[in-house]
Amino acid sequence: MSAEPQTRSALISSISSHQLQALLEITESITTHQDLGLLLRDIAARLRGIVSFETISVMLHDPARNVMRLELLVEHGRVGIELGNEFAIEGSPHGLVWETQKSLLIHDVEHETRFPQIMETLRKCPHKSYYVLPLTSVGRRLGAIAFGNKDKSAPEEIGLDSLEQVAKQVAIAVDNALNFQRAQRERDRSQLLLEINNAVVSTLDLEELLRAVSSSLQRLLPHDFADLILRDAESGQYFVAALDYPDHHDFFAVREPITIEGTALESVLHSQRPLVCSAESLANYPADVTMRRGVNLGLISACHVPLVSHNRSLGLLSLACKRQDAFTPEAIELLSETAKQISIAVENSLTFREVEVLRDRLAGEKQYLEEEIQTEYNFEEMVGRSAALKRVLKQVEKVASTDSTVLLQGESGTGKELIARALHNLSTRREHTLVKVNCAAIPTGLLESELFGHEKGAFTGAVAQRIGRFELAHQGTLFLDEVGEIPLELQPKLLRVLQEQEFERVGGGRTIRVNVRLIAATNGDLSQMVAEKKFRSDLYYRLKVFPITLPPLRDRREDIPLLARSFTQKFAHRMNKRIETIRSDAQAALMNYPWPGNVRELENFIERAVILSRGPVLDIPVAELKSSSRTDVQQGADATLESMERDHILRILRETRWVIGGPRGAAARLRMNRSTLNSRLRKLGITRPKPR
Repeated sequence: MSAEPQTRSALISSISSHQLQALLEITESITTHQDLGLLLRDIAARLRGIVSFETISVMLHDPARNVMRLELLVEHGRVGIELGNEFAIEGSPHGLVWETQKSLLIHDVEHETRFPQIMETLRKCPHKSYYVLPLTSVGRRLGAIAFGNKDKSAPEEIGLDSLEQVAKQVAIAVDNALNFQRAQRERDRSQLLLEINNAVVSTLDLEELLRAVSSSLQRLLPHDFADLILRDAESGQYFVAALDYPDHHDFFAVREPITIEGTALESVLHSQRPLVCSAESLANYPADVTMRRGVNLGLISACHVPLVSHNRSLGLLSLACKRQDAFTPEAIELLSETAKQISIAVENSLTFREVEVLRDRLAGEKQYLEEEIQTEYNFEEMVGRSAALKRVLKQVEKVASTDSTVLLQGESGTGKELIARALHNLSTRREHTLVKVNCAAIPTGLLESELFGHEKGAFTGAVAQRIGRFELAHQGTLFLDEVGEIPLELQPKLLRVLQEQEFERVGGGRTIRVNVRLIAATNGDLSQMVAEKKFRSDLYYRLKVFPITLPPLRDRREDIPLLARSFTQKFAHRMNKRIETIRSDAQAALMNYPWPGNVRELENFIERAVILSRGPVLDIPVAELKSSSRTDVQQGADATLESMERDHILRILRETRWVIGGPRGAAARLRMNRSTLNSRLRKLGITRPKPR
């Protein structure tokens, strides 16, 4: 006869029919209970039919933490131990029995010196004897079961060998329940990861994603707080990208920058491994303001998991609880798997945002360039051989290859915009956009939005987000014409962009970094404006890194014949006319005229001459030049530039009968935007005379 039947026969022969019935009921419990807690409580009740005891306890080994955990305690007296308490293997009789796989009989609890913590608890019951037996199933060491009695004798109802056989039956039941729990956890885990994967592929909004992930995790890992912290690729700063903490909306703000130096977050990002923190962790991270704020709100347990995709660190996922020791090794493993899925979503979201920003920027550049194509200016070449122009071009050649700010100074119509384009085309930024802004042509209230953009709803009429000119000029050049017209209240923001290369859109809180080279132009005296407190001195000095003064046309008279021929060919081609020569007396008249409106006035004058010409010779109204010249001489040599400009504009207005807009209006004749001309009229105090 084999050993197993002999043991079973010995067991059956040593117990009564009543005890046998109880043993059969235990066997039946193996198949009827799948919940470990219910199973152990049912077995404890049925064991009273086999063996008498005052206390029964079951401890199972936790392989992840290598401790013994109390799973069952049934007692008649009061015992100061709660379910779930953990004990070191060497500090408990259950651990010794689990380790040695030998039963332990303690006949006199009062004088037992080992296991002081548990013995002290048993003495309070009071217990005299304590019997601990291993729970082992199919080679798996599960834990130990213990019986406590008030007398020192061994159980009389059943022998120790038979009791060990009972323990084996209990072990089978426990093993089945543990296997069922393990299978259930794997099923729930797979279901959770599937839900997270569905959330990842269905949304690019990180806040919506975090809410979905947090809701799914609640089933397996209850928590009170979740957030996503990401790294801004441009600034390198970390910020809160998403937050799920309904109880305290003021804990963090989305897009709020996070300082990670000296914090637990820095440790996670450096090691790229999960980190569990508790309230006691503050001693290790005294500078961690975020952890201190969470602990003050009752979040005493937290787990931080790095987000990594394609070996690139994106940030981290954090969960926090108001329960101590909420994050077991199994929970950390689950969070790590979740973080892998979230990393994919984060990378997709960031990529989408980059594409969206580029798309908006390209759309803005396309619209801007289309508007530029419609303008009438000719920037193909700069015409002239004078020493004054050569000095300017030499300065342009020196500074163009740098990223230094350039301030173009000179009278209106001297070609500042043309020089700005030359600076851009000769620079390393020529493959990117040159964006132009006439500061005088934009109403004061809209200039900030024009330069820096605005968010949807930033002000009345802001029905959509708009990208400003600084963003359009990213990696390129921004040309600010008539920079002296920028309001004083806007100048500090412009100064910050020049110094820090960063700003916020109107109505927005996110800092935008740009890489822009600035070229500014003015026909006024900025130094005088600084003295009159009309322009900030710090901004003036920041703009005046490399000043270039463009000479008026009267100081480069030798260039007038070349310019006249160039403009003649341009307008003759446009009007399908064939004009070959300019009379010498006409050239002399052109060179003797002072041209208060500079090159722009000359261009307009030549256009009118081409219109009047009927043959191959340019028909220049010389008498008009002589008359204007005599008028200028009579006004005296002390006439100011402003008065000359005023007289020139008045003359054009009279010729156009005070029509400002339209193709034949004064703005078109003066080569100005209509809003720019209106601004000059107000500045010069020019008003239309009342009809008689």
